[in-house]
Amino acid sequence: MTAHHPEGWRKSSRSQHQTACVEVGGISDGAAVRDSKDRAAGFVATTGSQWRAFVAGVKTDRSG
Repeated sequence: MTAHHPEGWRKSSRSQHQTACVEVGGISDGAAVRDSKDRAAGFVATTGSQWRAFVAGVKTDRSG
């Protein structure tokens, strides 16, 4: 797995029956995010620390 070739694309289990979602794939030190409706458009890559901060922020806001 490299920064240029994300692997293991997946979307949230809460959106399995929907088509307008984002997908997350693993890269060497972080995550890549893409639009499930337009996969050919590419992806946005984050570092591991950026991804962890994003997930922590989402979890914090969800519980607030």
